[in-house]
Amino acid sequence: MKLKCAKIQNYRLLKNVNLTFDKRTTLIVGRNNAGKTSLAEIFRSFLSQSGPKIKYEDFNQSCLCKFELALKAFQKGKPDKLIRRLLPSIILELTLDYKDDANDYGILGDFIVDLDDKLFETNVQACYQLKDGKIKDFFGALDCSHKEKRKKYFTDLKAAINLHYEAVIYAVEPTNPNNKVRVEFSKFKKLLLPGLINAQRGLDDETHTERDVLGKSLGKIFNSASSTGAPEAFKAKSDEVNKVVEELQEKVDTDFQDKVKALLPTLNIFGYPGLQDPNLSAATQLNVKSLLESNTRVFYEGEDHFTLPETYNGLGVRNLIFILFRIYEYFRDFQSQSTPPKGHLIFIEEPEAHLHPQMQEVFIRQLDEIVSEFQKQLNDGNIWPVQFVVSTHSSHIANEADFSKVRYFLSKQGQETKVKDLGEAFQGEEVKADKEFLHKYLTLTKCDLYFADRAILIEGATERILLPEMIRKTDDIELTELRRKYMSVVEVGGAYAHHFYKFIDFLELKTLVITDLDSVKATQGEQRVSYPASIVSTGTHSSNAGLSNWFGKTGYADLNELMGKGSDDKISGCRRLAYQISEDEGGVCGRSFEDAFILANVDLFELDKLQGLELENAVFARAKEESKDSKANFAIKYVIEQPDWSVPKYIKDGLVWLDEDHLVEGA
Repeated sequence: MKLKCAKIQNYRLLKNVNLTFDKRTTLIVGRNNAGKTSLAEIFRSFLSQSGPKIKYEDFNQSCLCKFELALKAFQKGKPDKLIRRLLPSIILELTLDYKDDANDYGILGDFIVDLDDKLFETNVQACYQLKDGKIKDFFGALDCSHKEKRKKYFTDLKAAINLHYEAVIYAVEPTNPNNKVRVEFSKFKKLLLPGLINAQRGLDDETHTERDVLGKSLGKIFNSASSTGAPEAFKAKSDEVNKVVEELQEKVDTDFQDKVKALLPTLNIFGYPGLQDPNLSAATQLNVKSLLESNTRVFYEGEDHFTLPETYNGLGVRNLIFILFRIYEYFRDFQSQSTPPKGHLIFIEEPEAHLHPQMQEVFIRQLDEIVSEFQKQLNDGNIWPVQFVVSTHSSHIANEADFSKVRYFLSKQGQETKVKDLGEAFQGEEVKADKEFLHKYLTLTKCDLYFADRAILIEGATERILLPEMIRKTDDIELTELRRKYMSVVEVGGAYAHHFYKFIDFLELKTLVITDLDSVKATQGEQRVSYPASIVSTGTHSSNAGLSNWFGKTGYADLNELMGKGSDDKISGCRRLAYQISEDEGGVCGRSFEDAFILANVDLFELDKLQGLELENAVFARAKEESKDSKANFAIKYVIEQPDWSVPKYIKDGLVWLDEDHLVEGA
């Protein structure tokens, strides 16, 4: 059985999301506080072995007004059916594909309510909802009519939810949502086994009481081996451990016990009235699980019997070993269930902690190999139906994965989360070239667009080197706050920027695309037309493919049309284009960044006495001279040696737009 998708409603930031799962590993990416942890938490809350753990605080904030609407309907005497529809519930609905289990339903049989022998899907709905017959009890003590008593209203609402809401399970027919049957909650926990390897592992805290985390896991592994459903070979290992402990217990009950009793005083030594026989004795019981969890430490073996404690290894190695150990622990737990679960879902939060970049990349690739080895070596070749959900802030992990595995979590106004499927966005022949380019580029550069607040696409080394200083100057002069934002700067070149447009739109990431006019002059030769570089005033076209693509053109774009574009023409959704414009109304315009930089600082280059065509030609020649050795050297010179200069207008205008917040949400 495979978990195909999940619909979540009203849970924390996950107000209304639909998330599909990869058959093996689903990768969750996005900025902080976008609801990635909430995904793991709703599964853990509903599937907790000690019972569902949903509470008032888990409701999305927008639900609070719905409780008031339902209360007002109750006070007006509206029918119970209507009131129930108004009351919000927390819902986790799973679509399960059981084609692989078609010949052995097992516990799955309780969740199949359709009669179609060609349909191999079913829906399971977990709901946190008002108990039957409790509408009057729920609303009895609630009163939201007094504004000055709002705090008491919410306190009473919390108490009412915790008292009168319950978690229930329904099996739902996929083709008929109205056909649903209530199922015992215990059966749901047997159907799908959850696991969570969270980000807070305590590995870097030497004072942490659980710093020897591998020893702790041994106790849980022993418990699995002792279960009635455990494989015989695995159970045999646990029996051997038990046998050794029983032999130790015999020794403890005789020699050890006598010595311990000798340590105890007799009660009459205290001389206190009424304290007489019976005297004190002692009994020591050896509990295997406690021995493993509390008194067993995992060591790394060196040469010649030299061992080192678990905490003596580097944090990266310890983190990786711990994750692998926990996966092994969950595998053994799955094997040892008395009723074999049909699915296993393991969440791994931020596996990149303390791992160097290459190890991060290897980790995400190795998950499939781990499963294969466990099945082959420890499970007699039988399928372990595990699916991993990995949440990460690592560009190395995120960019290593295929687009089909990536789910992007985007926070909207901080109130709810939008979940987007990257594979779905990049399917089809029309985006095949973009997809292939992007995957190769992201894998090579490890750029962090998934996690940024803002992005800037630039052409080359000159802009990359000078950009931090241009941002600083713009912040100081225009009072922008770009340096406070998490900025991703991606060097893409003028010919490739258009491959990023769909990706940027998918991320809904406010992005400034800085590029060059690259003016050229159409020149008729003997056999064909050539387009040599030209100053803007005598040019006819732009050779920049990114500009042509932006405005829906192919080939060389008409230069006069480009020069006539206003600010609104340069904005498309969350993207804005920035290319050279005149520093002053009707003034000279540069064709490249270097030209524009010189025009913005004519005093610095001692060209302030020139005007018009003479100035334009001088700037063109000077830019060529300044960057003839290396464009990077040109940039470094004005960052380090001569930092007193002005930012070209087209870049400054773009940076001011990029800083504005209100356009982000409306993009």
